[in-house]
Amino acid sequence: MIRFAPRLAAAVAVSAALATALAGPASATGRHHLPVGHRSPVVLGAVQADSPGRDDGSNRSLNAEWVTVKNTGRHAVNLTGWTLTSRHTHTTYRFHLRLGGHQQVRVHTGRGHDTMRDVYQNRRTYAWDNHRDTAVLRDDHRMVVDTKHWNHR
Repeated sequence: MIRFAPRLAAAVAVSAALATALAGPASATGRHHLPVGHRSPVVLGAVQADSPGRDDGSNRSLNAEWVTVKNTGRHAVNLTGWTLTSRHTHTTYRFHLRLGGHQQVRVHTGRGHDTMRDVYQNRRTYAWDNHRDTAVLRDDHRMVVDTKHWNHR
C-alpha cells in the first residue's frame, strides 16, 4: 500500500491542476466576482445616464451624465486602479483617488477639474446609453464589486 502513495499523490496533483485549468476559461470572461461573504463597502449609487434636455454633445450636456460611487463604510478606500465601465458603449474610466468613509463621488462624462466630490472622464462623447445599459464597478484586481442596470424603454 505504501508504494502506491506517491502515485496517489501525483494523481491528486494532476486532478487539481486539471480542475484549475478547466476553471480558467470562465475567469477569462472578465466576470470575476467578489467571493461570497466578501461584500465591498463601495457601491454604485444614483445614475443620471440621460442628461436633461437635448443631447447636443456640449461639455455641459456631457457632464450632466454621471454615475455616483459611494463608500458606505467607515474607513477610507483607495480606489486607485478601480474601473467603471459601460457594458453597452464599452467605455472605461480608471479611478485615481481615495474615497473617505461615508463619502461619495460623481463620475461625470465630460471635461472638468477633479475634486473630492466630482471627477471627470474627460470624454467628448457620451459614455452611457440613455435607454439601456449596465454600469460595472471593478476593483484593482478586476473583481466585479457592483453593477447597476437600467432599461428605460
